[in-house]
Amino acid sequence: MSANLNNGILRTLNRTPQQSSSSSIMNESGSSVIDTIRKRMQQMKDELAKSQDELHAYQIEREREKHAREQAEGEVGGLQRRIQLVEEDLERTEERLTQATQKLEEASKAADESERGRKGLEQRTYQDDERIATLEQQLAEAQLIAEESDRKYDEVARRIAIMEVDLERAEDRAEAAEAKTLELEEELKVVGNNMKSLEVSEQEAIQREESYEEQIRDLATRLKDAEQRADLAERTMAKLQKEVDRLEDELLAEKEKYKNVSDELDMTLNELSGY
Repeated sequence: MSANLNNGILRTLNRTPQQSSSSSIMNESGSSVIDTIRKRMQQMKDELAKSQDELHAYQIEREREKHAREQAEGEVGGLQRRIQLVEEDLERTEERLTQATQKLEEASKAADESERGRKGLEQRTYQDDERIATLEQQLAEAQLIAEESDRKYDEVARRIAIMEVDLERAEDRAEAAEAKTLELEEELKVVGNNMKSLEVSEQEAIQREESYEEQIRDLATRLKDAEQRADLAERTMAKLQKEVDRLEDELLAEKEKYKNVSDELDMTLNELSGY
């Protein structure tokens, strides 16, 4: 009977360390899984933050492109207004030239009429001596008219010279305006090409934005899945911890039983030794 009791105690002692070792292995495996999950979660959070930074940088770049496009449109509008002002100035100059030409024709007609009057008066002095005084007076008046006509002609000629200078300046401005118009047309072509490039860049940016949004959605899904797995791992850890606590309680109970049996065995051996 004592031999059977000793064999049972030895079996109990041999089995208990194995169970304790198994619990320790399970505890270490659970900790490793949680650490891996946490590291993966942190990596995914870093990737998500990086994606958000890239999206913010893209939004800033898009605002810059929009501002540049609006500024280019404003410059085109200003150039068109300047062209319109130059054309209006040219029209006014042509009108002044037309008026000056008309006035010159009128002055020429007045001079011709004065000359014909003077000749008529000279012929009439030869024919009628009695009208000499009157004719001389008329001649003097005609001379005054002729002088006035000459003065007016000189004034008109001076004005014409001034107008010719103004016309030459106007032609120079017109030529400069034409050259500026050609230059502006080239600039408009360049601006148009830049606008097309901006539209293509904006389309590519929209495609990149959609790709980033898809990546963010995918990362969010993966993060949610990782969080679910983390929750499952935490629940598994809680179960494992409960199992460890139970095994530790059982180990304590077995140790208490072993102590009681050992004490009883010692008492029995002492009693046997007394006999």
